[in-house]
Amino acid sequence: MAALRLRRLVALLGGGLIVGTVLFFLVLPTLLIVPMSLSQTDYLQFPPRGLTLDWYGRFFGDPDWMAATWFSFKIAIATTLSATVVGTMTALALVRGNLPFKNTVLAISLGPMIVPHIVLGVALYLVFSPLQLTGSFTGFLVAHTVLAVPYVVITVSASLQRFDPTLELAALSCGANRVRAFFRIVLPNIAPGIFAASVFAFLASFDEATVAFFISDISGKSIGRKMFEDIDFNLTPVIAAASTTFVGLSLLLMALAHTVGQPSDGRR
Repeated sequence: MAALRLRRLVALLGGGLIVGTVLFFLVLPTLLIVPMSLSQTDYLQFPPRGLTLDWYGRFFGDPDWMAATWFSFKIAIATTLSATVVGTMTALALVRGNLPFKNTVLAISLGPMIVPHIVLGVALYLVFSPLQLTGSFTGFLVAHTVLAVPYVVITVSASLQRFDPTLELAALSCGANRVRAFFRIVLPNIAPGIFAASVFAFLASFDEATVAFFISDISGKSIGRKMFEDIDFNLTPVIAAASTTFVGLSLLLMALAHTVGQPSDGRR
């Protein structure tokens, strides 16, 4: 018995060490960006030579960077609204509905998450270019909504599967119609899942770079496209400062989604 426990302990420690090592190497590049954004040199260097916040000032003070950032924010906010609505309705149909081709609808809904983004980027460019949608708000909104809907479908579907359907049946038996039962009973209970899904949709749009590279132009340029261009032609710690800012924003949103998604101790 002691030998068995020892083997289990060794296996647990060994597995934990392997997982921890893999996670460390995955997170390490992101951690290195932070000190590199504080370097006093005008090129990326690690370890940094001196510390300064000048590169953050240049990032927030540069009109091109701010234009790309604001453009991405507008697209991400609009994508969050559209993808949350479409994804929530799709999740309701998949979980609560009796669709004849449910597996097909599910496959189509999750397809953009499976298909490589470079393939989607080429396909969207070929479709958008004749319609003059490249670089436009509408073009980005359509493309990013397609990319963000799968995250909403998965998250909201999980919330609906955890929801007790007898609560809705009780509301219906008390005289409420389907619409009222949904807004008064179902929606408040799955609201944390919808909020988490909206955060994923926002990040899926704001952080997207591959598809944006194909559908951008000079007039409409996302922050991802701007970073690609500066890496090629103007590689300075401003890119590290921008990356650190967006990583901090992403972590803040994920922490907020995690906090909102925690079950409360009180009862409805």
